[in-house]
Amino acid sequence: MMNLWAAEWRAKNKDGETKHLVYDSRCIPELFRTRQECREWIEEKYGYIKTRKDLREEPFGWRLPVAVKVHIELTGEK
Repeated sequence: MMNLWAAEWRAKNKDGETKHLVYDSRCIPELFRTRQECREWIEEKYGYIKTRKDLREEPFGWRLPVAVKVHIELTGEK
């Protein structure tokens, strides 16, 4: 089992709360070895959300993604 970090997308609006991991263009979660690496990536890619009040309010309700610890367990036959 591995412990890595991923960015969790968050939005909260009149339709409810949304949370999911951020994926790359190949539908694979963006994973990082350290929390700091993940936080720096979030700031680089999604930092603009902090200054966009229109995106943080209805109808979008976007929030800056947060770094979350994920546990990866590989299973299968050898």
